[in-house]
Amino acid sequence: MPALEKRSITAGGLTVTTMGLGGTGLGNMYRATDPEVAHETVHAAFKNGLRYFDTAPVYGFGLAETRLGEAVRALPRQDIVISSKVGYDLAPIPESEVKPVLWDEAPPFRADFDYSRDGVLRSIESSLKRLGTDYIDMLAIHDPDEAIHFGKGENPYARSRFKEAMEGAYPALDELRSQGVIKAVGVGINQWQMLSDFVEAGQFDYFLLAGRYTLLEQEPLATLFPACERKGTKLVIGGPYNSGILATGAVQGATFNTKNAPQEVLDRVARLNAVCESHKVPLPAAALQFPLAHKLVVSVIPGARSVGELEQNLDYMRWPIPGSLWSDLRNEKLIDEAAPLPSDAA
Repeated sequence: MPALEKRSITAGGLTVTTMGLGGTGLGNMYRATDPEVAHETVHAAFKNGLRYFDTAPVYGFGLAETRLGEAVRALPRQDIVISSKVGYDLAPIPESEVKPVLWDEAPPFRADFDYSRDGVLRSIESSLKRLGTDYIDMLAIHDPDEAIHFGKGENPYARSRFKEAMEGAYPALDELRSQGVIKAVGVGINQWQMLSDFVEAGQFDYFLLAGRYTLLEQEPLATLFPACERKGTKLVIGGPYNSGILATGAVQGATFNTKNAPQEVLDRVARLNAVCESHKVPLPAAALQFPLAHKLVVSVIPGARSVGELEQNLDYMRWPIPGSLWSDLRNEKLIDEAAPLPSDAA
């Protein structure tokens, strides 16, 4: 099986594989994952050439970091890159106060936003303990918009902790980077608009942009991407399937931004799928490979909750896609004219 390509994420030489493992599945997103299966999935990822693992304290309220940490103890730590995040404080609560959330069978914690310097340092210390490692390679300021998923016409700044993040979290992470404690500083968020402010306000090595530069959406091309190129900020693409619909297709109950997809999204995905089918290419294969055509994108990190899901993603990543599929998508105006296509680099 061919090795995955590595791309540089910092000027200092830190590299990540073009496909990483997103950590939400290890944290019981939507449904519980057996701990042993979680460990097997991490080991299978390493065996198949993945060297980049992303996680966060809020994923399963500590579960994802703990499971990743347990799994990587059997792997050569110097050969892998781990990214985690800061911005959430996990406060223990009584079992009686536990409410249904995105994370199934999660431990009894409440996630409170905290972008203060002290909060960030406490968060890192807790992450190191859960991960069972001496260092974390990459750290991102997590959800400074309080993880809102806004629809068309809604204000992406409706809830903003930009000021707190830049005054508290950023200086703390920047200092740790200057000391060599961490290698890369980023922001992890579900929207691109606020990143347009972050890229100007600090020196970020990367942005983990979830769901906003995909086969379905390319809005950040016009404004955010040129700013990132000017500042030397790379992009990791989370949610390359737009939280489900680009993996399942336009089926009943398909999810987009973690909610049921609206009709206009279902219609667009059906058109994307029709073009893919005409070339005998699975829609998820096109979805996974598309973002990597952009020179700023260093990795895509789909989640996987089993070895089978991981291997399916790897198959999609390596699926041979003819250049004619990309040109057809562009001709059908299903891809932005300015978006680089994998065939452009072939």
